[in-house]
Amino acid sequence: MSFRVRGAAEEKVHRYVIFKIDEKKKEVVVEKTGDPAESYDDFTVALPENDCRYAVHDFDFVTPENCQKSKIFFIAWYTFIIDIRVSCFL
Repeated sequence: MSFRVRGAAEEKVHRYVIFKIDEKKKEVVVEKTGDPAESYDDFTVALPENDCRYAVHDFDFVTPENCQKSKIFFIAWYTFIIDIRVSCFL
């Protein structure tokens, strides 16, 4: 899965990808992808309140020197409410 198309001008394909462990607890599958125009707030709304997920987010920001930058983060999302059997997969 690619976040950017390689070429003369790199284009973003996804802003974020959210993964979950399937019901049989055998595979990690893609649950949702975010369009390049979506914001960080859209990403956080897409995460479940009472379950765990893995996610990759392409975060854009401006440095104090006014340079446009982008960093890709890997996130392990979980809540303290989840069952211990689920949390062992994190």
